[in-house]
Amino acid sequence: MEIDYHFNNSVLVFKPEKFFDERGFFAETYNLKKLKNLGVQTKFVQDNYSFSKSKNVFRGLHFQSTPHAQAKLIRVLSGSILDIVVDLRQESDSYLSHRMFTLSKKNFKQIYIPTGFAHGFLTLSSNTEILYKTSDYYYPDLEKTLSWEDKSLNIKLPVQKTDLIISEKDRNAMSISQLIKD
Repeated sequence: MEIDYHFNNSVLVFKPEKFFDERGFFAETYNLKKLKNLGVQTKFVQDNYSFSKSKNVFRGLHFQSTPHAQAKLIRVLSGSILDIVVDLRQESDSYLSHRMFTLSKKNFKQIYIPTGFAHGFLTLSSNTEILYKTSDYYYPDLEKTLSWEDKSLNIKLPVQKTDLIISEKDRNAMSISQLIKD
């Protein structure tokens, strides 16, 4: 298994091993014991599925606040995304920094994002399907959206803002200063 660690070993990007034969391949995409061996102590309670029919769909930057913050394990079933992770842990050396990762059906990579991070993605192809696990249930009252356009985050998407397909809720997301006041 290929593994890359980010944000002081908090975020993991990994590629499960594929076992090929004349029929195709088999892959174990989730194994609690193997994740524990990588330092992930999270138990997941909910699976979510996201379908975006067009390229340039932007979703995020989402997170759920305490006491029901969510860790996520994300993989792409079809298409490809630019996955964006922002560190919101105030005690962290990487507070408010971000990283971007390409996840696709082709590269077979997954990303583990612990609690304390905001997450979003930009679809790089049409008909993109994403499956992700969460460590807590969805609580609409605790859901928050952080603006990717906040100048202090310095997120540069590889597409013009006018070409983005984005929901009204995500378009009206809070700034870092609003988040700190909240």
